[in-house]
Amino acid sequence: MKTKEYTISVFTENAPGLLLRVTTVFTRRKLNIESITASESEIKGIHRYTIVLFTTDEMADIIVNQLEKQIEVYKAFKHTNEELVYQEIALYKIRAKSISQADYTEDIVRKFSAKVLSITNDYIVIEKTGYPEETKELYGSLQKYEILEFVRSGRVAITKPMKSLEEHLNEKENIYKSK
Repeated sequence: MKTKEYTISVFTENAPGLLLRVTTVFTRRKLNIESITASESEIKGIHRYTIVLFTTDEMADIIVNQLEKQIEVYKAFKHTNEELVYQEIALYKIRAKSISQADYTEDIVRKFSAKVLSITNDYIVIEKTGYPEETKELYGSLQKYEILEFVRSGRVAITKPMKSLEEHLNEKENIYKSK
């Protein structure tokens, strides 16, 4: 069975301990979560987890079904990268003295479509928003300088299809009413 990258979107209540129960669905099946983000959604009171993992299509379906069995989960979806618009953010803190030319920072920022967030006598903080490959490429370019800190967010993603979460929830409610 061929594995590929999937993004699982999980819409939930904002309940204490729910993140543990959601991640347990993955760990019980010995699946590694590549990234996870949590945030509010477009509907007040509903939160969204965006989880990236490598697995088979069949296992992704099983995961979605298991997630939807959690009481506080309203709906879960699996997506391939082609079905999403997604990005991540990375922050790089480099030692200011390691860059001898002040304008070199500007060259890096322009080349990678990044931006400088902070410049002090001790360090420079650069922000890059983009695909994981882009943030890794910038990291590689900055390695010849002294990287003091590096952090990368999990994926944030929205779907390309034009069906809202509210429509999905209404469909789910109608299915339950018809049973």
